Amino acid sequence: MYINATGYYVPSERITNDFFLNINGKTDEWIRQRTGIVTRSRAGADENVNTMCELAVEDAMKRLPYDIGDVDLIVAASYSPHDTVATPAHTIQNRYAIRNARAVYISSACSSFMNALEIVECYFRAGKAHRALVVGGDKNSAYYHPEDPKSGHLWGDAAAAFFLSDERLSPNDAEILELTTESLGYMEGCTTAINMRPYAGGISMTNGKDVFIKACMTMPRNVRGLLERNGLTLDDMDYLVAHQANLRILNNVASDMKLRPEQVLQNIVELGNTGSASSALVYAQNAEHFRRGDIIVMTVFGGGYSTGGCLIRA
Repeated sequence: MYINATGYYVPSERITNDFFLNINGKTDEWIRQRTGIVTRSRAGADENVNTMCELAVEDAMKRLPYDIGDVDLIVAASYSPHDTVATPAHTIQNRYAIRNARAVYISSACSSFMNALEIVECYFRAGKAHRALVVGGDKNSAYYHPEDPKSGHLWGDAAAAFFLSDERLSPNDAEILELTTESLGYMEGCTTAINMRPYAGGISMTNGKDVFIKACMTMPRNVRGLLERNGLTLDDMDYLVAHQANLRILNNVASDMKLRPEQVLQNIVELGNTGSASSALVYAQNAEHFRRGDIIVMTVFGGGYSTGGCLIRA
């Protein structure tokens, strides 16, 4: 499976840590020490997941080597829907009059984008699609509560888009060598540590410590497994792209694998936790800087619990 083009959209507004002092009592120093976040992106009142995903697609189309009308599968990934019927997949299909595409919506917390990629992989292997578009994003600001002292200061808004094909279409295409996902719904606390209930409190994180431990445990495991199964080692990996939940988690994962700081790509300091878009967003923001042959590993962890990763050769 090949990545033909990527794009992203990040709202221009930034919310600083000082905003929360009089709302949930958290100081700039407290937030930085525990999360690494300095600012977070916030979408406008007239923006939502659908509009952000459309703008991410517009950005990706600047580098797309074929007409968007050739896409025969659209998969949207999000846990903060604007509309559960007219999903981003359907609105994008409508906007560009993509007549011969299936449209699917997937939600698996912050692993949603990775699960969407796996859906595409399965359609490709079944011969039911050949050119696909994955869009993912979250407008966390529509559901989180700034006054929540446990997680109100974590969230950002953004979207990302990947165009994919089952064969190489351009010399610039990156190749996904392997992709894997795993549901961790059997783990204790999986259904209560993080929740997003649209009509019953929005986003809440009641057990951030458990999330931290599970993320630090599973994301390095994903990386090592992907590399080993493909005859590679950590020394062969050029870049790590991990879910942007917490800078301390990223630092812990990097330390576990003895990675150099420049190998660990991040945007959480500026954008906060952008949910299911975060790892895809980091990849898209850096895609033009990857050199031919670079080995990039994406690894994610989401509430529920869920995890996954993919091995990419630029």
